[in-house]
Amino acid sequence: MSRKKNLPIFENVLITDVAAEGNALAKIDDMVIFVEGVIPGDIVNIQVTKKRKRYYEGRVINIVTPSTDRVPAFCEHFGTCGGCKWQILPYEKQLFYKEKQAKDQLERIGHVEVEEFLPILGSQQTKYYRNKLEFTFSNKRWITEEEVKTNAEIKDSNALGFHVPHLFDKVVDIQHCTLQDSPSNEIRNFIRAYALHNGLTFFDIRNHAGLLRNLIIRTTTTGECMVIVVFYENNQEQIHGLLSALQSEFKQITSLLYIINQKANDTIGDQDVHTFYGKDYVIEHMEDLQFKIGPKSFYQTNSNQAYELYKIARNFAQLTGNELVYDLYTGTGTIANFVAKKAKQVIGIEYVPEAIEDAKVNSQINCISNTLFYAGDMKDILNDEFINKHGKPDVIITDPPRAGMHQDVVDTILRAMPKRIVYVSCNPATQARDLQLLSVAYNIKKSQSVDMFPHTQHVENVVLLEQK
Repeated sequence: MSRKKNLPIFENVLITDVAAEGNALAKIDDMVIFVEGVIPGDIVNIQVTKKRKRYYEGRVINIVTPSTDRVPAFCEHFGTCGGCKWQILPYEKQLFYKEKQAKDQLERIGHVEVEEFLPILGSQQTKYYRNKLEFTFSNKRWITEEEVKTNAEIKDSNALGFHVPHLFDKVVDIQHCTLQDSPSNEIRNFIRAYALHNGLTFFDIRNHAGLLRNLIIRTTTTGECMVIVVFYENNQEQIHGLLSALQSEFKQITSLLYIINQKANDTIGDQDVHTFYGKDYVIEHMEDLQFKIGPKSFYQTNSNQAYELYKIARNFAQLTGNELVYDLYTGTGTIANFVAKKAKQVIGIEYVPEAIEDAKVNSQINCISNTLFYAGDMKDILNDEFINKHGKPDVIITDPPRAGMHQDVVDTILRAMPKRIVYVSCNPATQARDLQLLSVAYNIKKSQSVDMFPHTQHVENVVLLEQK
């Protein structure tokens, strides 16, 4: 062991497990050390970068002996853009660690007793599975280590791609991304080439200047394609030139939209959307249902696996057609409309008003008449008065954001005492916390993880609770 800036270097360290945020971990004496870019079985030399009371953070200097599980990365941008961190881990191992992560969160951290853990449901499609990607234009692209070593003059500093992790003003110029199917890569590369050829300026993130800011591409299993170009400067001649070229080049685009966003941040929820060509929405299908997806709509980004997730939730709910169902954090009403035909009535609640309008439209276009939707903060809407007015739910399906449910929401659920609760979560840690609170009145009958995002550490988890 040697030292650098009073921080140690540990040699020949065996990586033993995976941790949160895509990191791996090892144990050194009584301390845990977290590192990126390695997998269990790797033996590595590590430079400690941060020393805490109970753990270290570090970076890998070099791999001494690679794990027998290690497979070659399939993406040329691996290790730089920060996405798909687990692509060097075989997919069956990814599923093993995701399932283990969810189980550990519930049992070891949440200290809740689960009667049955069902096997994790893997994704049949492990590449090109996303229906939505967001890219950033930048005039300060990430300069690769190879470029630095050559000492060559950097002639092109523009980029259209993803942010480098932990560096808000550096963007990796993406040539080919394996997350979204055609024509996503072709559209992005065409826009970059057109912009460079015609002298369109890329966004300066620090100084807030430049024409091109963001690009959003949505595709559907029905073959529709939405492209949203977000501009910073309102130069109508350049905007129309680019969009006309896109329309001419890509007949697959069914919805071509643009936004002028001159705010300090990239969010578009409060921005006007202009339709340049086609419709202002795309349509996705699930079973016999259609879902209208607008530029601001939330829809699960893995369409095929979302269907599997919703089937599990519906199965856990055990609906007979006579139940009043509350769908909490309903979003655009996908789950509410998906289970409606098996329920007496479904009431959806969501914070975002635009999402609720989408939910109502999705009920209308599918001729579903037994849904009601309300917009507002969950802890304010879901209270005793609301339940007295609309009726005590037989089943609650809840799919909260990563932060989980507010304490007031949990308390209201415990007073309402539905027969069953189906808890869908994208964060098993906060799910475990909420389950512990609910376990005073409920048995946790089943838990099943669903892999929505292959090659990442993220996992969805569905839990069934039944009244004691």
